[in-house]
Amino acid sequence: MLSQVYCSGFQPFRQHLLPWVQSTALSRSHCIQPSAIRHVRSWSNIPFITVPLSRAHGKSFAHRSELKHAKRIVVKLGSAVVTRGDECGLALGRLASIVEQVSVLQNQGREMMLVTSGAVAFGKQRLRHEILLSQSVRQALHSGQNQLKEMAIPVLEARACAAAGQSGLMALYEAMFTQYSICAAQILVTNLDFHDEQKRRNLNGTLHELLRMNIVPIVNTNDAVVPPAEPNSDLQGVNVISVKDNDSLAARLAVEMKTDLLIVLSDVEGLFDSPPGSDDAKLIDIFYPGDQQSVTFGTKSRVGMGGMEAKVKAALWALQGGTSVVIANGTHPKVSGHVITDIVEGKKVGTFFSEVKPAGPTVEQQGEMARSGGRMLATLEPEQRAEIIHHLADLLTDQRDEILLANKKDLEEAEGRLAAPLLKRLSLSTSKLNSLAIGLRQIAASSQDSVGRVLRRTRIAKNLELEQVTVPIGVLLVIFESRPDCLPQVAALAIASGNGLLLKGGKEATHSNRILHLLAQEALSIHGVKEAIQLVNTREEVEDLCRLDKMIDLIIPRGSSQLVRDIQKAAKGIPVMGHSEGICHMYVDSEASVDKVTRLVRDSKCEYPAACNALETLLIHRDLLRTPLFDQIIDMLRVEQVKIHAGPKFASYLTFSPSEVKSLRTEYGDLELCIEVVDSIQEAIDHIHKYGSSHTDVIVTENEKTAEFFLQHVDSACVFWNASTRFSDGYRFGLVACEENEASVGLHSVYVSISS
Repeated sequence: MLSQVYCSGFQPFRQHLLPWVQSTALSRSHCIQPSAIRHVRSWSNIPFITVPLSRAHGKSFAHRSELKHAKRIVVKLGSAVVTRGDECGLALGRLASIVEQVSVLQNQGREMMLVTSGAVAFGKQRLRHEILLSQSVRQALHSGQNQLKEMAIPVLEARACAAAGQSGLMALYEAMFTQYSICAAQILVTNLDFHDEQKRRNLNGTLHELLRMNIVPIVNTNDAVVPPAEPNSDLQGVNVISVKDNDSLAARLAVEMKTDLLIVLSDVEGLFDSPPGSDDAKLIDIFYPGDQQSVTFGTKSRVGMGGMEAKVKAALWALQGGTSVVIANGTHPKVSGHVITDIVEGKKVGTFFSEVKPAGPTVEQQGEMARSGGRMLATLEPEQRAEIIHHLADLLTDQRDEILLANKKDLEEAEGRLAAPLLKRLSLSTSKLNSLAIGLRQIAASSQDSVGRVLRRTRIAKNLELEQVTVPIGVLLVIFESRPDCLPQVAALAIASGNGLLLKGGKEATHSNRILHLLAQEALSIHGVKEAIQLVNTREEVEDLCRLDKMIDLIIPRGSSQLVRDIQKAAKGIPVMGHSEGICHMYVDSEASVDKVTRLVRDSKCEYPAACNALETLLIHRDLLRTPLFDQIIDMLRVEQVKIHAGPKFASYLTFSPSEVKSLRTEYGDLELCIEVVDSIQEAIDHIHKYGSSHTDVIVTENEKTAEFFLQHVDSACVFWNASTRFSDGYRFGLVACEENEASVGLHSVYVSISS
């Protein structure tokens, strides 16, 4: 059998890696038999992640999000990935990064295999060095030093380079994998090893035994003896493929070993619909069997025997055999350090080969439709845009039964999975739909001058004027959690302002969002702009959406503060209009009215605790403790079943206090409330500035001077006097739209005084 097994990983790592590889790597020739290998499992300092990895082989993954379940993975490293730009020697930094990623996945419990190029390049470097050294010595003896500059290096035969470089390449892998306490084994194969049944069984058994012992097999064609490439008559069926290069080797190995995933790394990002680098070239995210007819292949890479056509044919062959495939760039300095782990995590990297073609358009196609539809929407007359919004409002009431039926399905599926506050946000009702319809009609009425309004006109010279007018932003991506009623509100605002819209709702509201989006498109169709609003229904991760900087002009996340932070972190080159948490405070002054306090606290906390303008912290002046007013507040909260958390100072006044608050900066979003005691209005203001979120803060007092001091000194978007925090609402402000009574975004400060 031509296969050679070379096991490594038990030698201590040399401190001087490069000198050792160059001077002594080629002298190593011993093999360690598998039977002599002790099964060792040790961990590096890389975090260990537990992932459910078992699945029945036979069918490839349908979606990228499923790749995280891949158990057995083959990583193919193309020549352009492994070698330097001058084709002599290896790209050591890039190779070290790849080894680290493979080690991370191996330590997660996966079974990793490498198909690597590089032996020819490594051998070419060594042979060139030997030839130069030999020629310089001879010419120095016979011709003098002046002839050294004229030395020519002969063309080196690839088989000889492979023979000289193979052991050095393996020694390098050995040194790198040893750093992560991982053993590696070298296997050299030829086409005969797959076509001879006995040798194929031997190879299969060897690989399975290595994987069983937690060893990473490093496989390569035995280029020192490999015959010339055969005519391109294979790749026509699952049972026929010639090992003529490492692309076909990787595909054959993946199918032979029933691997879940084959990652092919090259020097291009993946497949493009036109030559990469051209103005119209777009990366193909998902490639389906049959699409190859529409792809024009360019030239091969600077090194290697394959090329993109060979990679695609090998990938499709592996896909037919039940192995998922991703072709990606392994040379880009910004992504090569995490390209393999990103692919396994399901991120949009490279081109994913799938046999399952989605029924609808891709998110990229949806972005283009939203762009062109938004431009058409912006050209409509204001009355036409208002007519669309009015029609959408009518549909919300006319189709009420269908909407509520879809929402019921969401609620039933979410039962037991979502917390009570989230279930309340998810729920729709007749009253909510009626309120939505009223709000949408108000948007229509106020949208007449949203687009094209002249803000400023400047005469620059005679007969030359400069106008500043309002125009649409472009394409908005709005990501929202739980609340399906957000969809028609945002849709109406986008229509009024002439913007294209991409919507990404939470999966818990799938049925509700689907019917609401259909109604929005039905309303848009009356003026032929149906495609201006798109609902992303694919398994697109939010992080992937945030990378579509050429399609999206603004991202607006509507949800938890964690969602906002995650999107701000993920967005690359796209502005994000985020919002803060709703940690709203109410300060009850020593001169507060008994009747007002209980009504305001009840409305602020109990009317809709899941909203961001609900009360979260109640600050009480120290003089009110053990007074009838304080007792009434506590009694009311007990009746409303509000769980009380005592602040540190409040707890110190009580013999048996409620559970002490874990953090004074908490947005409960439920029937829970923190109560804290303060000694003065200044202490209340300091507390709000330290622990609040600058959303909405209230003072309850009958002293006008105290109230004015509070209004002037609290730095929040909304500051109220004798009003509920729930008054922080765009509908109540006359700003028309609201998100379940949440609309302080865009307001610098609002001071409200209610005296009765």
